[in-house]
Amino acid sequence: MESGDADIPTYQPVGNVQVSPNSGRRTFIPDVDDLIKPQMHMTFDSLENAFRFYQRYAKAGGFTARKGTQYEPRKGVIHNKWFVCSKEGTKPLKAIDSTQEAGSSNVNSKSKITRRVPSIRTGCEACIRVKLIAPDNLYVVYYFEESHNHSFVAEDDRYLLPENRSMNYVQEEAVNALSAINVGPVRAFNIMRTLYGGFAKVGATKGDFKNFKRDLNRYIAEYDADMVIKRLRRKKEFMPNFSMEYLTTAEGVLRALFWADGDTKRNFNIFGDVVSFDATYRRNKYNMMFVPFTGVDNHYRNVTLGAAIIEDETAETYRWLLNAFRQAFGRAPPVIVTDQDPAMRKAIQDTWPESRHRLCMWHIMEKLTTKVGANLCNSTDFKKRLCDIVWTDALLPEQFENEWGVILADFDLLNHEWLQSIYQIRDTWIPAYYRDQHMSGLMRTSSRSESENHFFGQFCNPNCTLVEFLGHFDSAIEAQRHEHRKNDHDTRHTNPQIFAKEFVLEQQAANIYTRTIFFDAQLEIQTAIHKCALGKWDDREDNFVNFSVKDFSQACTTFFHVMMRQLDMTVSCSCNRQFSERYIMRRWTREAVPNSAPGAILGISESDDRYQQVNGVVREITRSAESLINRMKSNREIAIIQSAKKKKGRECGNCKRRGHNRRTCSYPARENADDSSESNEADLEGDDEEELEDVAGEGDDEEELEDEEQE
Repeated sequence: MESGDADIPTYQPVGNVQVSPNSGRRTFIPDVDDLIKPQMHMTFDSLENAFRFYQRYAKAGGFTARKGTQYEPRKGVIHNKWFVCSKEGTKPLKAIDSTQEAGSSNVNSKSKITRRVPSIRTGCEACIRVKLIAPDNLYVVYYFEESHNHSFVAEDDRYLLPENRSMNYVQEEAVNALSAINVGPVRAFNIMRTLYGGFAKVGATKGDFKNFKRDLNRYIAEYDADMVIKRLRRKKEFMPNFSMEYLTTAEGVLRALFWADGDTKRNFNIFGDVVSFDATYRRNKYNMMFVPFTGVDNHYRNVTLGAAIIEDETAETYRWLLNAFRQAFGRAPPVIVTDQDPAMRKAIQDTWPESRHRLCMWHIMEKLTTKVGANLCNSTDFKKRLCDIVWTDALLPEQFENEWGVILADFDLLNHEWLQSIYQIRDTWIPAYYRDQHMSGLMRTSSRSESENHFFGQFCNPNCTLVEFLGHFDSAIEAQRHEHRKNDHDTRHTNPQIFAKEFVLEQQAANIYTRTIFFDAQLEIQTAIHKCALGKWDDREDNFVNFSVKDFSQACTTFFHVMMRQLDMTVSCSCNRQFSERYIMRRWTREAVPNSAPGAILGISESDDRYQQVNGVVREITRSAESLINRMKSNREIAIIQSAKKKKGRECGNCKRRGHNRRTCSYPARENADDSSESNEADLEGDDEEELEDVAGEGDDEEELEDEEQE
């Protein structure tokens, strides 16, 4: 050993160490104050108080205590009880297949692969034994063994003992609340140990946090769908203008669920001119699909106009969903944008015949290279020429059809089957056929739905329960509405740069439109001022005028011909020229959706008599997980119940029959046990099958979730 090694600190034994002069066996005795050390003939008024006293002694000494064997001659009356060191006894070895690597899945293996977890058991005999004495009904210590066959845990490491690890209510609530924004238990633990100032100060481990979240989800899973339905029903009962519908199988299994609140209905009235709807987003443990209805708000951002969870993508399910949507909102949207799902198309035709069904252009054009060949698309101008007529809305339908025919003829594709098929449905996806549809250019693809799916994906994970998902959805909607409120604030309290101050249209647009829309309008105004010129003007007898406009930014040299009704025109001095109100669409203005107080989602004013009551219900719904946490059984209760269930199937050590044990066996009848301590000890030592173990004392038996969960 080098000289420097002597200066390296080593892990020193805790407590008093005694070495047998004959066998050399080492025993360890806790070094604790005599006031907390068990003494012979010490009495307690209950077994729980006796166990708490021994736990306190164990904690001070650096080991963990658990409950051991008990003698219960009559149901509900325990005459003898052992409290032992958690290292008492030995753990039986489990067979493992050593020929396989950990984590492999060899189906030909006959042995079950188990985790190779080391045991804490050392056969320690330290314990106290208490018995019931009459007539005082007190428990007296009649045996105390303070020697252990193992070392104790140093004071700095005692926070790692199961006895000293527990999550408090605040931590449990924090784990549940953080899960609403997709922060898992591992990340929640890391946040807390940073805030608390270290691992030791949290009072629990990462595994404890994971186990709590696992237990909470297990508890929820049994009542998952019922809890979600009850929460939404309660919202419907107390929140004005809230709608919810659900569909179940004959066995009562949830098949579909739709909901919408007052804010989504208000938004639909303003922004529901074009709606995108997509059902390709799977986001819960039951593999059900989340279906958001998405529109575009006055800041050109996504806005959720209703939501649903469905089990399958059949036409029947979609018909139910679209009927639920109509019932909630009172009408169908003028234009609905989806992908080419045939079941969805059939349901829209049957349920929303008045809506114009538009197919996603991107999904169709994405297949172009695959269908006609990469060589043709990459080595010629075919794809560019086709995209020029497909994506523009400047062409009339007749012009589009002529150009389409010319392009296909130039590349000898007139008989191409796929191109013919998409041409046959051209009126469902080509912008040229939507020129007369109000706001049809607002949404040409389902990318809004895909963007919405990505947005909700930041708040969800694929393993969440329905209850969790509903909480995630509420968090996402809250974030979306906060962003809209912030955009409104920025519009009202920022001043954009005005390029031509002498031209009042630009300043007027800045005062009317949201910032996002104004910046687009500003470019159009500047283009009209500097790059356009008015041509010939003709008055007609039918109150219409014809005039032509030259756009110098266009490559062509022709004029654009415009016909307008004179009643729609406002002509005055250029310094007073203003937007005519009939040309201002409310959906793009800064006041399209008035922002009200944060509590306005309730749909009632603070002066309303029901305001406080409804607010209370909202808080109850928002914090409903508290009741779940309070109702969850503790680990100790679960262990006792599980142990009791196991005992029902055990054999009697005397007659080998089931349903009882050696103490209560009457096959053959046994003599009454002697009341002496020696006799009781013998009976207890011979009946280890009755042992109940405290889960907190058996650290190597902890179940933990896989680390893959939201690390």
